[in-house]
Parts: sequence; structure tokens; C-alpha cells
Amino acid sequence: MQAIEWAILYPEQVDAVVAIASTHALHPQGVAWNSIARDAIMRDPAWQGGHYYGTGSAPDGGMGVGRMVGHITYLSAPALEEKFGRRLQFADDIRYTITEPEFEVESYLRHQADSFVQRFDANTYLYLSRALTYFDLARQHGEGSLVRALETIAARTLLIAFSSDWLYPPVASKDIEDALRALGKPVESHVIDAPYGHDCFLLEEARQTPIIRRFLAAG
Repeated sequence: MQAIEWAILYPEQVDAVVAIASTHALHPQGVAWNSIARDAIMRDPAWQGGHYYGTGSAPDGGMGVGRMVGHITYLSAPALEEKFGRRLQFADDIRYTITEPEFEVESYLRHQADSFVQRFDANTYLYLSRALTYFDLARQHGEGSLVRALETIAARTLLIAFSSDWLYPPVASKDIEDALRALGKPVESHVIDAPYGHDCFLLEEARQTPIIRRFLAAG
């Protein structure tokens, strides 16, 4: 996202852009999930309106839930099925408990939450999440028009998306591609078929690397 904005703001300094699993503006579903994650933090009494520093208490519970929500958006239904299925965590049969994780996927999410709150600040999470939802190239640089926003770009652009990414779906890259083509700008686009959701950009390095190398070499 930021790379494309740099190409808009500094066209004389940006020769090539590689945008992987990205978008010109977060889609409504992403905005909604981010809102839930922020609300989980702000509804935690320990958040204290953001003034929890030095009180000996922090909204770890709310931030943990926010992290669970965020982490799920990076995955996909097939990825969760492959990694966890409905396998139980601690027993050979269900234990009929609402307080402890029964399934591996539940235990995994709790681990992600516990790990995250040890290394991240809740207010920082809130502001970063909000900044992400505000990012909108068309609104910020094109008075609502993506084509107008991209008019100043002089760089060649490579767009890579992943078939199972529902947080930054291929249609988001297609919107950018269509706008650049309408302007006659050089753009190349690829959709990699992979089942891991948004995490594909981390897990499919071997399939991205040749595409990126060819693109950069062509310049």
C-alpha cells in the first residue's frame, strides 16, 4: 500500500513498484474486522480510556481477543482445515467445558493472543489499526477516483495477489491494474493459486521470487 503511495507522491524517485497482497483501500470486510478488534480493546475496563500507563494494569484481555480476530483474517478456511481440522487439544473426547479450549484451533488462538500481548502495546495497536482503515488512495489523492489518484505514477508496477486471500483479495489488485491500464501505465499482474489466505505472501516465497526477479530484470 505504502509503496504505491510513494510512487504517487515521488514519481521522479520511484522506478518500480512491487505490491504484494495489497490494496488501494481496505475493503469493508477488513474494516469491519478491524473495528471488532479495536472494540475488544476499548471495552476492556483495563484500557481506562487509553490512560493505563503506570497503573499496573493493561487491557491484555481485550488485546488478546483483538489479536485472535486479526490472526484469523490472515488465514483461510482451507488453511484452517488443513492445519487443525476439528482435532481435539487435550483429550480423546470432548469435555463439555466453556472455559478451556477443546479444539486445537482454540488453543492455537489463545497462544497467539498470549504471545502478542507480551510484545505489543494496546494503544499502538489501536492507532495502527485505525490508520490502516483510513488509508485510501482514491480519497486521499484522487478526490474519490482511483484513476485520478494514480495519474502521477511514472513507475512500472508489479501486482501479486493470492487466490484465497479474502483480507486483501485479488479483486483489489485488479482495481489497481485496471486503473493503471486506463492511464496507459506499465503494469503486470499475477494471481497465485494457493490455499493459505493472506499468509500466502509469507509462505509462497518460492513462487513469488521468480516473478519479481523477471520484473526487476526487465527494467
